[in-house]
Amino acid sequence: MKLVLSLTLSFFIFAFITNLSLAFSNDEQVLDTNGNPLIPGGEYYIFPATQDPCKGGLRIAKTGDSKCPITILQNENITGLPVKFTIQGISNDVILTGTDLQIEFTKKPNCVKSSQWLMFLDYDASTFNVIIGAFNPEIPEVLSDTFYIQKYENAYKLGVCIDDFGKQNCLDIMRWNNSKDGGSRLSMILKAEQDVKDPYAVVFVDAPSFESGILMDVRL
Repeated sequence: MKLVLSLTLSFFIFAFITNLSLAFSNDEQVLDTNGNPLIPGGEYYIFPATQDPCKGGLRIAKTGDSKCPITILQNENITGLPVKFTIQGISNDVILTGTDLQIEFTKKPNCVKSSQWLMFLDYDASTFNVIIGAFNPEIPEVLSDTFYIQKYENAYKLGVCIDDFGKQNCLDIMRWNNSKDGGSRLSMILKAEQDVKDPYAVVFVDAPSFESGILMDVRL
């Protein structure tokens, strides 16, 4: 009996400490449009935060002289591809704002090894663009394979942190429209330009619910 009581008491103390630490945390659960927390491994569409958040999805396309569709574009007229999120070393937790994430599409073209998102320095376009591919830290143009989500107005925004001479520099992801691409690239804007451009506001739509037609719109 004493053993059971001790275990029960230990459980409640652990639960209290866990809830207390969450209460004092500035991070919040990231919710989909159904009001449910995002979970690693779940499949979600990323749509712009508009009055009708059921279109304007993401696709991959060939840009410049690329022979393989690796550039991520946002197009107002398509549903696009769903993504899934990964937290390194964690598979069954909820996703909090500010958490380091890896993002990948659930499908990929045969010409790449991975559909994982990468922040890439495109010298030809003079921009930092989000592309897909297998992460290789030895390629200097690949700046990061880690992203994060933060609250933004009544929705969310995506961001990326890069190592700037030993210091972490975190910047918002925005849209850069090039009429030749057939959509807007997801790009990282430098600090000097962030004052005049807004982050790309997004919502996360549960893919199974969307595809089955069972969808709510719960605003933050």
